[in-house]
Amino acid sequence: MANTEPARAIEIGISARVEGLNHIAALRGKFFPANGEKDMCRFIDDMRDKYEPGYHDNIRVLSAMFDLADIDKERQRLKFNELTTDEKERLIKAMNKLKAVVSLFPKNLILPL
Repeated sequence: MANTEPARAIEIGISARVEGLNHIAALRGKFFPANGEKDMCRFIDDMRDKYEPGYHDNIRVLSAMFDLADIDKERQRLKFNELTTDEKERLIKAMNKLKAVVSLFPKNLILPL
C-alpha cells in the first residue's frame, strides 16, 4: 500500500504546541490527580538542591519559570504544594510554554570557539 499523502508530518506552531501540552496536563489532572503533585514537588526540590554542582544555574532557571508564571518573588521560595491552585496552574502552563519552545531549538547547537 503506497503512501499517497503529501506529507506525513506537519509543523505545529508554538501556540498550538502549548495549547496541546496544557490540554494533556488538564487530562492528566482529571484522570491521574495524585501523580503530578509529587513529581512537581520532587522537581522543585531537585532544582533547589544546594549540593548539585549546577545549583546557581538551576536556581536561575527555576526563578525564570516562576517569573514567566507571574508568581511574586516572595512566594517563589515556597514548596510546590504550598502554592495556591492558581499559582500551580500558572507554573505548569509556564513550564509547558518552555517545553514547547525548547522542542524547537536547533538540533545541533555549536559553542563558539
